[in-house]
Amino acid sequence: MDDRRFYDEKDETKQIPLTCPHCRQENTYPVRWKMRTKKAQLPGGANDEDRKQFAKARSYMVRVDDMVACRNIRCRKRFDLTGQTVILV
Repeated sequence: MDDRRFYDEKDETKQIPLTCPHCRQENTYPVRWKMRTKKAQLPGGANDEDRKQFAKARSYMVRVDDMVACRNIRCRKRFDLTGQTVILV
């Protein structure tokens, strides 16, 4: 069984304060995340191995955006987001 059947997916946008590495100006940027929430019950047609895997499953978030554009009118350069790409909830 595919492990994606254990989760409900929802897109979220969070405002994150970041500093542009080029102009050093701090601002808040919208960053998209995919929220995967563990379902309340195991889907039908599961075997023993699927039950063990479902018991270990946890809700988590995956970052979708890898780059953002600076909001400073004089800069407008794109920069990479560093740090965590997956967060356990």
